[in-house]
Amino acid sequence: MAFLSRLVDQIEEKSHLQPYIVHKTVHWNETQFPDCCLWKVVNCNKEGRVVDLDLFNESITGGLDNSSPLFSLHYLQTLNLSYNKLRSSQIPSQFGNLTNLFYLNLSNSGFAGQIPSEISNLKRLVTLDLSSYLLLSYSMLEIKKPNLATLVKNFGELKELYLDGVNISALGNEWCQALSSSVPNLRVLSMSDCYLSGPFDSSLQKLQSLSIIRLDFNLFNAPVPDFFANFANLTSLGLSFCGLIGTFPEKVFRILTLQTIDLSNNELLQGSLPEFLPNGSLRSLPDSIGNLAMLSRIDLSSCNFNGSIPNSIGNLTQLVYLDMSFNNFTGPIPSFSMAKNLTDINLSHNDLTGKIHSLIWKDLLKLVNLDLSYNSLEGNIPYSLFSLPSLQRLRLSNNQFSGRLEFNLSSTLLNFLDLSSNNLEGPVPTFTFNLKIHGEIPNWIWEFYDLFSFNHLMMTPEVAIFNLSFISALDLHSNQLEGELPDLPPSAIYLDFSMNNFNSVVPARVGDSLSSAHFTSLSSNKFHGGIPQSLCNAPCLQVLDLSNNTLDGMIPQCLIEMSETFKLGVLDLRRNKLSGTISDTFSGNCGLQTLNLNKNLLEGTVPRSLGNCKSLEVFDIGNNYIEDTLPCHLRNISRLHVLVLRSNEFYGSIHCEGSNAPWPMLQILDLASNNFTGPFPRKSLSTWKAMTNNEDVAQSELKHLEFDAQGIIQYRYLDVTTVTMKGQEMELGKILTVFTSFDLSCNYLDGPIPDNIGILNSLYILNLSHNAFIGQIPPSLGKLSQLESLDLSSNQLSGEIPMQLADSLTFLSVLNLSLNQLVGPIPCVKQFGTFLEASYERNKGLCGVCFEDKF
Repeated sequence: MAFLSRLVDQIEEKSHLQPYIVHKTVHWNETQFPDCCLWKVVNCNKEGRVVDLDLFNESITGGLDNSSPLFSLHYLQTLNLSYNKLRSSQIPSQFGNLTNLFYLNLSNSGFAGQIPSEISNLKRLVTLDLSSYLLLSYSMLEIKKPNLATLVKNFGELKELYLDGVNISALGNEWCQALSSSVPNLRVLSMSDCYLSGPFDSSLQKLQSLSIIRLDFNLFNAPVPDFFANFANLTSLGLSFCGLIGTFPEKVFRILTLQTIDLSNNELLQGSLPEFLPNGSLRSLPDSIGNLAMLSRIDLSSCNFNGSIPNSIGNLTQLVYLDMSFNNFTGPIPSFSMAKNLTDINLSHNDLTGKIHSLIWKDLLKLVNLDLSYNSLEGNIPYSLFSLPSLQRLRLSNNQFSGRLEFNLSSTLLNFLDLSSNNLEGPVPTFTFNLKIHGEIPNWIWEFYDLFSFNHLMMTPEVAIFNLSFISALDLHSNQLEGELPDLPPSAIYLDFSMNNFNSVVPARVGDSLSSAHFTSLSSNKFHGGIPQSLCNAPCLQVLDLSNNTLDGMIPQCLIEMSETFKLGVLDLRRNKLSGTISDTFSGNCGLQTLNLNKNLLEGTVPRSLGNCKSLEVFDIGNNYIEDTLPCHLRNISRLHVLVLRSNEFYGSIHCEGSNAPWPMLQILDLASNNFTGPFPRKSLSTWKAMTNNEDVAQSELKHLEFDAQGIIQYRYLDVTTVTMKGQEMELGKILTVFTSFDLSCNYLDGPIPDNIGILNSLYILNLSHNAFIGQIPPSLGKLSQLESLDLSSNQLSGEIPMQLADSLTFLSVLNLSLNQLVGPIPCVKQFGTFLEASYERNKGLCGVCFEDKF
């Protein structure tokens, strides 16, 4: 703060300002500007008194305390210290002595802690800005003691209040009444991310001068009251990420002064949050919206609006930005012929139908981004759409568009195109890759991602589609491509040829073309022969997916070693014919997150060095010929979510000795169809925390198991595994972290089922069938309230079926207790009364009113 002190000293002395750290003064010198009133940061009145001081974004550092000479400038009327770096110091109380201030801006200056009550002494304030954004500040300002009511009690002249990012933590009636009773002339209310609560208090409607309301990122969990429509001067309304419920007042759309409205991300997630009923959601859009001549920005994304999009929306001549994605809009897309200023349109993830006629778009010469993906649009894609002169990003994926692609992009600015998951047919357009470039490479070449996947496009080997050596992403999955794999573009970061009909060996030198590749998938084709050693030459490879082919031979040792050298994160070789052993050469800095080798012909043991892969989340070696004990040497891999050893030759106990609890994040454990012996692992149950989380904790951590190559979501690999239910294998194409399964079936385990099994209260699937368990069914199984499948068949269980199971397992859809020694009545209540006889058969002592005969 030495600079600020020096500045004030020289202002008082009417001296010159030497070049210092202030950006606005670096070119000044004492000869040119001896009078400080001529400096750009200073403004003086007729008497030569400093009345305005503007130090915006001057990189002022250090602290500011009550002894600063700044507070001797008693004639100051405006003071701007915003966007400086004051080291998280508290706002000095001496600001309260600058009583002539009508403009004070301390936003993003590095201040922290409680805002002093002395600020309320500034009775002439018209504008107060104390906003603070966490990205620009080290800590947070707060208004608690004194509270908001104390701070604003003397602000009768205040018209603009900016407190964004300040921790106020007030209930709806508290903050609404504090404002309505003290700032009757308020025009700008900006208090986003202030930890405000709802509901909105009716006292707020007293502020009839409000023009701008920004309350985003406050969790109100309340409806928007009807009186918001009475703010006749409203120009901007921001209520995004507020947990809004109920029906949005239709009359708000009739405020003629409205220019921007943002209600985005007020989601009602049906099913996941059942307390938010469908009839309490944000509802349909009124046709009156077309009368708002000043409206320039509409963001209703990720709400629950429904109904059709009114045709009158096309009359909004000032409209620039329109986002209605992730709603339930139906019907056709209206014409935007009058809205010629539009630059962005996002109508994705709705239920829109019909065709997109060329007349809808032909006048949108300023349109930059258009996203109509994930609807039910059909017909041909109009050629004119690709001729819009400003269009840069076009997403039409996941619709029902059909016909051939015949257009030319060489004269446009388009740099992102996604036509995947439609019914397009014919050859891959030759413009895409067979261009003769003259001069600078056009921008649109660089960002093609997911270009034509999930269509019916064809390609023959003689069509040299990869002549462009500079393409960065190429996705042709889910087509009908056949023949041999062509030479690959060496600069490509993302390559996906999965789910086609390639029928050849993988070229021996394929790895030499992957010098930039982070993601490479050749899965679900008909590739045969061995895995080329040259793949180990790909220096950047993070995801390698060769699954679902007929590749044979051994796994190259260098692929195992790539897990350190080049940080290979995913190696997916499942469903091939690979044989031999797994090389025990996983290095100490192994970076593997997924190793999937299911359904091959592998033998030997689980490599001891695999324990070096501390980031491993999915290890699936099921359906091979591995002969080993339970791989307790992997116990220190704390991030392991999925362990599948099914259908091998594993033997011995399923308990790991030692004090360290193995696999706290384990959510899928499949040890079925092996030769394990001994008792149920009673002590291990409490260590598997992912299977013992309550529903609220599990939902709060809800996500998919995935690997993002290069940290880019478009380049992500979604983990896959298989679980067994009703005797049928079920492939999980996406593994949610809330999904849990425990399968010990078809082994030689004995003894009782431990009574503490109820601790696994988040299990969805439990299969202990085809073992030699004895004793009674533990009543604690009734605590597994999320259970959907329970199979205890083919054991030696005795006693009655506990009533706790029938009372509590209300989500159960699969039950098999057959082939045991159960007795007594079947509890024919709730789900248990709906199962067929096969669920209980061959228990000689079992009977009940559900069925006439004994089993």
